Amino acid sequence: MSAAAPAITMYTTAMCPYCIQAERFLKAKGVSAITRIRVDLDPDLRVAMMARTGRRTVPQIYIGDVHVGGYDDLVALDHAGGLAPLLAGEVATAPVDSGAMPGE
Repeated sequence: MSAAAPAITMYTTAMCPYCIQAERFLKAKGVSAITRIRVDLDPDLRVAMMARTGRRTVPQIYIGDVHVGGYDDLVALDHAGGLAPLLAGEVATAPVDSGAMPGE
């Protein structure tokens, strides 16, 4: 039996096309709720995001406690077959960093 669906958190900005794409992609996968943290509204939130993720770009997406990365990382995870189990709460370990370039 699978665990409850994990919370989805996305660090984002108001004018971020990759953030919009990531949100659309997640909704197409059945995600109904995404907690958005707007790093453009508070510089301290961007600093916290960078400390937590080691990255400067948005989006930065967490599924539960697992840092997925940006939009390109999200799509790569799906293509590798890792997104559905993660969204279902069946995966407890972080995916391997794809090494995606900034602007993912």
